[in-house]
Amino acid sequence: MTESCNHQRRRLMAGLAAAPVLLLCGAKRLSPVQTLTLTGQALIAHDLCADAYPGLAAVIAEIRRGDVAMTDLETAIRTRASGAPTRDGVFLHEAGIDELRCLRTLGFDMLALANNHAGDFGRDGILATLQATREAGFHAAGSGRNLADASRAARLATAGQPVALIAMATGKIRDGAAATANQPGINELRLAAPDQPENEDVERIHAAIRDAAGSARVVACLHNHDWVDDMRVTREWTRRFARSCIDAGASAFFAHGAPLLHGIELHHDAPIFYCLGSLIFHSRTAPGHYPVEVWESAIAHLHYRDGRLRQLELVPVVLNERGDDAVRQNETRGRPRIATGEDALRILTRLQVLSSAFGTSLRIARARGWIEVG
Repeated sequence: MTESCNHQRRRLMAGLAAAPVLLLCGAKRLSPVQTLTLTGQALIAHDLCADAYPGLAAVIAEIRRGDVAMTDLETAIRTRASGAPTRDGVFLHEAGIDELRCLRTLGFDMLALANNHAGDFGRDGILATLQATREAGFHAAGSGRNLADASRAARLATAGQPVALIAMATGKIRDGAAATANQPGINELRLAAPDQPENEDVERIHAAIRDAAGSARVVACLHNHDWVDDMRVTREWTRRFARSCIDAGASAFFAHGAPLLHGIELHHDAPIFYCLGSLIFHSRTAPGHYPVEVWESAIAHLHYRDGRLRQLELVPVVLNERGDDAVRQNETRGRPRIATGEDALRILTRLQVLSSAFGTSLRIARARGWIEVG
């Protein structure tokens, strides 16, 4: 265990005295993947692990139930190699190395880096973020030194079938943030027209999925800011695109961007999560800026047996719009807690209704949502 990890353990242990040591730092036990865990995006700007709060230990335990866990990092990591900010104000998203280490402590193994905030420090910042995630021990996808690199799957070896992540982003991509044949950036899925993805980009993404699916269980991740007038509405083109990724060989598809839950669809027994909302939402906007649904999310466990997906388990999550400490509003808001009681029922019932529109039956029991597969 490294010195930095020891230091992080001491800080977190101070606030989570009852948390088992296995939840803190260090690699998970290498075993055949039986549970794959997907969460809402991580808009992290403050080190949760250095500022432990009631409920954090339960979130860590839930994420670490997955043999492999992944999320979408919706912030640029500022390092000495980063460029100048390309935006300012409350929508400049930045974090540091401590926040990355905290995501490792939470239990994440893989990160999607393609999103509309990846370019908040320009092309140099995109490369700095990629380098920082790798040094922190993550397997990251969605950005690279050129388009071929950004399109390539990140692979994580396990004792069983390897897991691969392919990430892309649509909408509100900053000028100069998209990778090109000879320039660094993110893997952008462009729209050639309203509701029509660019064929060249779709074919490139499908090719990457097919290449990875020959030797790994592939997860495709889309950060989607093509909301039009209502962020609550799942766009029809995203349904066509998600299903096409499954047809190309992806075992699962999950999306972010609109910071709230959308429904779940099964396509050839492969799950499509049209939006999982936010696991961490360190927004600096004023209270009331977003609808109340933005402060609700879910953790999805994909349970496999004998190499086949058998069941989806949905764990409801609630985030606090108002800071736990009024004096430190931004630093203590947007924190995840496992929802219970009326909160859990409300979140799961809404997810049940949204998913039923896609023909998916979600059963609610024991403050969890359950979807049987196959």
